[in-house]
Amino acid sequence: MTLTAEAVRLAAMEVLRPSGATTLFPTLAGPMVFDSRQATVSDLDDVAAGDMPYTPVLALYTEDSTVDSRGGAADAQDNQCQTTLEIVGELAVVVPGDAEGGAYVDAVAGSDPEARLVLAALMAQVRKELLYSERGYLFRRVVTHCDKIEQQSHVVPEIGLRLQREFMRMTLTIADDELSDAAGLTGRIKVLYDSLPSGSYAKAKLSVLAAHLAGETRSDLEEISLDPGAGPIAGTTLE
Repeated sequence: MTLTAEAVRLAAMEVLRPSGATTLFPTLAGPMVFDSRQATVSDLDDVAAGDMPYTPVLALYTEDSTVDSRGGAADAQDNQCQTTLEIVGELAVVVPGDAEGGAYVDAVAGSDPEARLVLAALMAQVRKELLYSERGYLFRRVVTHCDKIEQQSHVVPEIGLRLQREFMRMTLTIADDELSDAAGLTGRIKVLYDSLPSGSYAKAKLSVLAAHLAGETRSDLEEISLDPGAGPIAGTTLE
């Protein structure tokens, strides 16, 4: 997984759940936007009950990333890179426990035309915020282009089950990681980090990422002594 692909998801988190927001959120999910996990019972318990019998929820996942060379003559850093960001939107409820287990969170089951419209509006808001809105500039700092959007409802036709859950997969062209000897964040990820507000979830996570990226000090050429008669160096293509 590329570092830029992780930064894409974190940028989306900041756009969809802005730092410091308490009441004015950009989507029907409000603060119920989660990074790489589903909502829990305690998450839903913390939300004040509204007019709807369910809670709109979003969960963001980085599905994959690819790095492809632009051709045989391209250098090591001339690559075409993509990632898939999956956004799972659902109308969540707490399902009571039974003798086999405790309560858990699941999407509303069954056909409901009103609920379907709420879910459709939620997913449309996600697309608008990330790709078109002013606040989405943070996301577009690390995304070069949105190549494809796929949406799929969660149904199990064999048993006639339809859940009020939608999967949106965004195939995105992104810049390659700018790897260097320097420690910490570089390139577009560093630009994103500097643009994020202090105290934001995304900035905190990128700080953790930066801490894992140690720098490298290269040996001076004068300290490397090669014997011309020793033959090819082990591990090279001439070996």
